[in-house]
Amino acid sequence: MYNKLYIQVLEQEIDWLQSIIDQTIKQYLMQEGYEEQQELISPPNLSGIECPYAQIVSQMELGIVERLALALTLAPQIKPEALDIFFGKNQIYDRGFTEFGGVTDKEHSGFLPTGQTLYFIAASTRPELKSNVLEVLESNSPLFKEQILHIKDTDSYLPKLNGILYLDKSWLHYFMTDSKPQREHSPDFPAEQINTEIDWDDVVLDAPVMQQVTEIINWLEHGNTLMYEWNLKRKIKPGYRALFYGTPGTGKTLTATMIGKVTGKEVYRVDLSMIVSKYIGETEKNLSKLFDAAQHSDWILFFDEADSLFGKRTAANSSNDRHANQQTAYLLQRIEDFPGVVILASNLKANMDEAFLRRFQSIIHFTMPSPEERLLLWQKAFSDTCTLHPDIDIEEIAEQYEVAGGAIINVLRFCALAAITRKDTVVNNSELIEGIRREFKKENKTLHLHHTGV
Repeated sequence: MYNKLYIQVLEQEIDWLQSIIDQTIKQYLMQEGYEEQQELISPPNLSGIECPYAQIVSQMELGIVERLALALTLAPQIKPEALDIFFGKNQIYDRGFTEFGGVTDKEHSGFLPTGQTLYFIAASTRPELKSNVLEVLESNSPLFKEQILHIKDTDSYLPKLNGILYLDKSWLHYFMTDSKPQREHSPDFPAEQINTEIDWDDVVLDAPVMQQVTEIINWLEHGNTLMYEWNLKRKIKPGYRALFYGTPGTGKTLTATMIGKVTGKEVYRVDLSMIVSKYIGETEKNLSKLFDAAQHSDWILFFDEADSLFGKRTAANSSNDRHANQQTAYLLQRIEDFPGVVILASNLKANMDEAFLRRFQSIIHFTMPSPEERLLLWQKAFSDTCTLHPDIDIEEIAEQYEVAGGAIINVLRFCALAAITRKDTVVNNSELIEGIRREFKKENKTLHLHHTGV
């Protein structure tokens, strides 16, 4: 729901931008009265205002150049006429002013600002701010790390400042609604946040696995103390790297998500299929954005099916092979330098490059659950509204059928749908067996019936 006050605050920021633009142009062109106001007009005072935009300005301690950048990117979205002054012509050359920057687009009749536009507004009459503008437009500046702002890439022969400067749509929505932005899963940001409603009590892991998982949690809680107060940064690389390997459905993704839940960290699953780009340099650029954002926000990064990219190297017999190896080498370096937690998941440890494995702090094998663990998983799965018929011998089911936790949840889904179709909440034996049969069929395994019942 759009909030009137929130939008008024944004409009007020754009009005301030307009006054800065008017002041700058008057001084730059030495128009009448340009000497009267030399000092930069102060931005609106946002202290005490309860709105998302004011909170971001305060939390990120944004200076005047950052706020100009934000206001400049807000203008095309909310008040595009605020930038129409930049359509003015240079009378000497009968064309627009090169120094204003900006572009037009067939789908937008207004002026779209570029990095050059910000540079002109902030620094054309204030040389002392030139370095500030360039720093704000760097990829490691707060507004770009949080991916609030973006600058469109230009061809290699064009100046970087010619790129369109724009506000991320999800952040604009947040500023107007207070609905926290979700980063859009795209080639530019090849990752998505993963969450779970499950608690640790619902997770069944054997003791050795749990012990190693606890070590990762301990690092998240005490790593900074060890690195900086105990001064271990002189001796060990920052961050923590773990490999989870084992059969699908044994809890690798769930465990990564649970580590984030219990430590209060966001977990982002990296889509490796989106990482590999046919354009040299594109992969590195997109990964750089991802790692910068992850480092700034202290995320856990989770690479699923990691052997597709981190598997054993092949000889580089073609330019494509060499390019793939180059991408992998870049990603390996970013992982090794990342100061947070990176978790890679693979079905088989044997698929992974041995040289790479030596860089991990822990390698955790997620095995198929034992009969005792399977019993616990079955009991937890059918412990809510959907239950098993009392005549079903769940201990015998757990003993006879070797299935992973993920498969058991799939059986629960199938059985619950079957039961509710019958307007019931109790699952009968034939439904349970059919659910297990379906899971076996996925793995091309034959179900041998050992159990009879209702």
